[in-house]
Amino acid sequence: MKPLLLTFVALCFFGAFSRWLLALGLATGIGYLGLRGWSLGRLPLVGPHDTIAFFAVSMAAMGLATRFSRPLRSAIWFNAAVGIMAGVFGGVALTFPVRSMPMPAILDTMWFELHVVLAFFAYALFGVGAIVSGGWVAFRNRSLMDIQFKTALAGWSFFSGSMVTGGIWGYYAWGSYWLWTPKELWTSILWLFYALLLHLRLKGGSWDVLSAWLGILGYVVTLYTYLGVSLLMKSSHSF
Repeated sequence: MKPLLLTFVALCFFGAFSRWLLALGLATGIGYLGLRGWSLGRLPLVGPHDTIAFFAVSMAAMGLATRFSRPLRSAIWFNAAVGIMAGVFGGVALTFPVRSMPMPAILDTMWFELHVVLAFFAYALFGVGAIVSGGWVAFRNRSLMDIQFKTALAGWSFFSGSMVTGGIWGYYAWGSYWLWTPKELWTSILWLFYALLLHLRLKGGSWDVLSAWLGILGYVVTLYTYLGVSLLMKSSHSF
């Protein structure tokens, strides 16, 4: 099935020049995740290969959904950034071995799956928001900040849901809704970061410059919360 993921990566890179190719890449990525899930008998959400592939496909999906916004319908730069970003993460997923192990008992609950899926949707929206923020820095189109606000709000809402379902999963797994591990701490930092960003946007256009740069910085915080903590620190979310 790896050739299907490789096709997704290629179509995402070529999709930088055409939204139709990016849409075809998304369909290929969904097909890969579907076949992978069918072979495992569960959602492919365990291990670096599966999670990064899921993240890449989520990035393409959220990017294409945001592309329907009027200011972005003819924005080649936006399509290019989404395609390249999704392709890069798909390529990273290919560097990790495919693991076909059974679902560990501690993860075998719908609360874990909801927690992870909602988190990846949020991460993808934060990435789209960073691209839009970069577009505002480059072009100073006021309408882009409205899109940034919407992606941040949707991402923050998904992330809030992820924290709630993660707490329920944690209670069933470890008997506690909250563990003071690096992952939980950085999750709180990311949640508070985007709460601050949303607050600044509500204060009006005079805060656009700071909001745009925070939108870009937020994606750095997002990647560290997702990948940095998982790869560099020992926690309940380590790969």
